[in-house]
Amino acid sequence: MELANGTVVQEFILLGFGVTQQKRFLLLIFFTILYILTLVENIIIIALVFVDTHLARLPMYILLSNFSWLEMCYVSTTVPRMLFDLPSPHGVISFHACFLQFYIFFSLGSTECFFLSAMALDRYLAICHPLRYPQLMSQTSCYTLVATCWVLGFLWYLIPAILISKLLFIGRNIIDHFLCDPGPILSLACPPLGNAPVFSQICLNALIIGNGFFVVLSYTTVIITLTKTSKQGSHRKAFSTISFHVTVVTLFYGSVAGMYLIPGGESQSEVTKAVTLFYTSITPFLNPLIYTLRNDQVKEALGRLLKRKDKWLKRKAVASKEGRRE
Repeated sequence: MELANGTVVQEFILLGFGVTQQKRFLLLIFFTILYILTLVENIIIIALVFVDTHLARLPMYILLSNFSWLEMCYVSTTVPRMLFDLPSPHGVISFHACFLQFYIFFSLGSTECFFLSAMALDRYLAICHPLRYPQLMSQTSCYTLVATCWVLGFLWYLIPAILISKLLFIGRNIIDHFLCDPGPILSLACPPLGNAPVFSQICLNALIIGNGFFVVLSYTTVIITLTKTSKQGSHRKAFSTISFHVTVVTLFYGSVAGMYLIPGGESQSEVTKAVTLFYTSITPFLNPLIYTLRNDQVKEALGRLLKRKDKWLKRKAVASKEGRRE
């Protein structure tokens, strides 16, 4: 399975999951269903925000619809490839395809960090500065914030990805993972590695710690503000909404920090695969449910959409009957 010594690597072998054929088949079925459900959930949220004129004007739902699109892209970067490789004992991916997946995967992950910060900022302004909120978070400001998240996300890990792709890979080409992750890739590179590992870790630390600190600070301030005024019904609803936001943040940052910030977080391959599966497959499925589970505005928008559909079907049925009479 390894290339001969002195041969430059043209492709990588992804070992995937070291389980039996029967278990791989079960995993294939489970993650296929999970992937389809994830796409359906996020498409529904995007459609609701796009169709409902009330939600489309609110910054929180502009951010949420973009976050849903991000989740669809994020899960589609890794899961289809994983599903394609699951029936076989291992998968083969070309050198360029591996680094393309690696860059897009990390860029979308970086974008998610910035979006979680943007959504925390939105809730902070809405709850802690309600009178100034319409001016501070206008539609123009919101779309600017959305564009900034996307641009920063795709620029943040560009240089580390380029530096790692320029390293020399000779002989060894087996990646004990189901995707192209920087840790396993760097372990295959020939020395000297130069500044690539250090610069990569600096970028990851700055991204995760910086955004994580901002999110924690924002939600802590929000919770303190809500606690002081918890007797009001509207604030109790806001507290319930914030608790779900905090759950999303905890799921994402808990798994990502365990992987990339804790020393030796990537050393155990099976643990690494399990954690990676969690934040690449499970959290994109859970996030739409968590954000909309207790959200009355989303439920009302869904109700309006269903009523509109019923009216359209009734009009179509009446038109069909009139056409038959003629």
